[in-house]
Amino acid sequence: MLKFKIKATLDRVRVGVVKTRHGSFKTPVFIPVATLGAIRGLDNRDLKDMGVEVILANTYHLHLRPGDELIKELGGLHKFMNFNGPIVTDSGGFQAFSLGYGLEHGVGKIANNIFLEGLKEEKLKEVERKRFAFVNDRGVRFKDPKSGRIVELTPRKSMEIQSNLGSDIIFAFDECTSPLSDRAYTEKALERTHRWAEECLEYYDRRQALFGVVQGGEYRDLREKSARFMAERDFAGYGIGGSLGKSKQNMLNILDWVIPLLPEERPRHLLGIGGVEDLFNCTERGVDMFDCVAPARWARRGHLYISPAEGGNVKNKFRIHIKNSAFTRDTRPIDRTCDCLVCQNYSRAYLRHLYKANELLYFRLATYHNLYFILKLMERIRNSIIDGTFYELKKEWLGV
Repeated sequence: MLKFKIKATLDRVRVGVVKTRHGSFKTPVFIPVATLGAIRGLDNRDLKDMGVEVILANTYHLHLRPGDELIKELGGLHKFMNFNGPIVTDSGGFQAFSLGYGLEHGVGKIANNIFLEGLKEEKLKEVERKRFAFVNDRGVRFKDPKSGRIVELTPRKSMEIQSNLGSDIIFAFDECTSPLSDRAYTEKALERTHRWAEECLEYYDRRQALFGVVQGGEYRDLREKSARFMAERDFAGYGIGGSLGKSKQNMLNILDWVIPLLPEERPRHLLGIGGVEDLFNCTERGVDMFDCVAPARWARRGHLYISPAEGGNVKNKFRIHIKNSAFTRDTRPIDRTCDCLVCQNYSRAYLRHLYKANELLYFRLATYHNLYFILKLMERIRNSIIDGTFYELKKEWLGV
């Protein structure tokens, strides 16, 4: 099923190895997101070249397209997408938020402070954006935005879909609340999540490793209650999910509350988070696994990662926007410290041309660079933990 071995520690920071039935991966790890069984613009040769050991696919979306039963008929997700390493699948619970209150409230897992300042509490009730997901005690009813058909996910159905996909690590079905959900709703959602976790433990495929998900929003007592609940049950690992508050500091506080309550010998996965700053600050607090669509999504929007040596910092989020006219005649690579195939062969001027011309090649090159950049940074973080220089590396990148 799953084995986790800690290889080195430095305070709360740790390096380990997770072993699954389809191979192993080193932690702390950044897991690229292949929502529909693919990372946009890249193929498996690219992933192998850049050292990707594990990927994450999406239960809800694969259930809709092409269908989990078809994937099972064709030999499971590993064979279907020709990926031989470990595959993680989420439960579909996040889509209950992203297609529900996420749309209605106009926020992500961490609320935007500018948005909050301009949105009075009474105004919040007037928000009438169209929702595609509705939660009840049984599960979540979705209206497929593309076809209009109604899809229902329950804990048992989520376990069935993930079994059909044949992934190695799966997540218990949970309710991901909005950063704007009040305490009463968050508490109700937490009770649901805990009931659903029990159902998942009853119905999941024993060939897979099931992770429980700690919820509770920004409320310390609810987060601690959920962490204790999950720790008392026989999960192979633990996800930390849901609303992570109204600021990055709220997120770090949640980790400080939760992680000491989770079993030391099991891996911890921070769901949906993966910015450069986050990789340092959350690894420092004991997170082992990250997943995020950010590298590929930012690449498609013209944002390319750069290191401190090229002017990357917390303020600019370690990114340049390649459409800027300053790069029209810039013959430098994206980042002179990066040895990816893009930085070794192409200039900023050429990438700007491709982006402005909407050439398909831009999307492949940009995605390749961004994902490679994050994976190599994660490798440097692991090595710094082993040789005791983690805090020096963190200061080099974050300035603190």
